[in-house]
Amino acid sequence: MDNHLHAVGGAEAVLNFEPKSSMSVAYHPDFGSHDELLLLELDEKLLPDVLCERVSLRGDPDEEAVLCTKSKTYAVKFVGTSNSVFLIPPSKSSPLADSLMDCDKEETDQPASASVLKVAPGNLELVEVAPRLDKLQFFLAQNPYTLEEASEMEMTSDIKDSVLGLYTWDDLVGRIQASDVELRLGLEALDAVEIKGCWRLLDAKYMDSILTMLLHNAVLNDWPLNALPENELVNTLESDGFQPIVAGHCLRAYGTKIDNGSDAGSLW
Repeated sequence: MDNHLHAVGGAEAVLNFEPKSSMSVAYHPDFGSHDELLLLELDEKLLPDVLCERVSLRGDPDEEAVLCTKSKTYAVKFVGTSNSVFLIPPSKSSPLADSLMDCDKEETDQPASASVLKVAPGNLELVEVAPRLDKLQFFLAQNPYTLEEASEMEMTSDIKDSVLGLYTWDDLVGRIQASDVELRLGLEALDAVEIKGCWRLLDAKYMDSILTMLLHNAVLNDWPLNALPENELVNTLESDGFQPIVAGHCLRAYGTKIDNGSDAGSLW
């Protein structure tokens, strides 16, 4: 005769199932399609990120979602199976769990049992893909930062609520299908700069005016173009009406740091 497991219900019974043992399998009272429950097959290296909730699904409603870790992007693919895959909830969710224990909380000799909540038609798989950054330039190009706007912003501290086509970091994270690391690299590649909480592209004419003033100040102050003093240059451009963050961005976009800096600042 087959050996019997002591009364253990739910998924635990399956996990602890021994050879030559028997188990009863039945439909759970809540058996159904349960579309909200999906199986996800993971590479072992991704398991800590998923269990610690360090992943997110990203994309607009009309796009196929991608799953992102801190540094990588994965396409989510559904793979069907011809085999029957039973989803069995833990014993706390099993209607048979309590009935398999007597009043003294002692185990009985009844065989193990499991209640099937759903038959899964397949599972989701993750495939590493390149970040989908096509929309990033489109979003940022909607409202480039101009000289006229720079003058107007001197009069206000926040224009996010009154101007369309502006995107904060959180806005971009929610709509661009890329990990945080890949998104920042994409912003750097576009020479985008964060101004008062929103990521912006600088208008070409505005950038030309900054470079023209930079060269003018370099000549006026006798600064060598291969060793521009950052602090002095930024302060001078600020006195000319350019925000320090924009002046610093100009150096990073068109220059190369040649000295890590001292109290006087870095050289570019």
